[in-house]
Amino acid sequence: MDGMIERALAADVTRSAAAVTVAAMGEVDRQADLIVPPGPLPGTPEWEAESTTSIPATRQLAWQLTVLRIQLAAGLDGLESLIVLRGQGVTWALIAEAAGITRQAAHERWGSRVRAVLDRYGEGMPETVADDDPPAG
Repeated sequence: MDGMIERALAADVTRSAAAVTVAAMGEVDRQADLIVPPGPLPGTPEWEAESTTSIPATRQLAWQLTVLRIQLAAGLDGLESLIVLRGQGVTWALIAEAAGITRQAAHERWGSRVRAVLDRYGEGMPETVADDDPPAG
């Protein structure tokens, strides 16, 4: 019996943990689809009716915010969702509201990690990113 316990304590579980994370991320998307269902199929009359409105963009934003909320509630790292949201111009205030924290807390928690991806070379953030970072100082 001691051999089983030693094996359990010594085994490298890195690959196993990564597999669980991948499975969880797929489930996050499925659950978000249940809360914010996908829009109509392209080419259908319903799709045509929506195509000139703000509904598809609003649906996408709502879905992405739902994904972030589920990720955070499940204890997952929401960095990918945060990068997508910020890249689409979503403010820290809206991200904070989704996360149930203050805007300042959201920026302090994720701002530097998001900036490291979106401004990898230090040349400035893409124009699509909301200009709501707190002033440096």
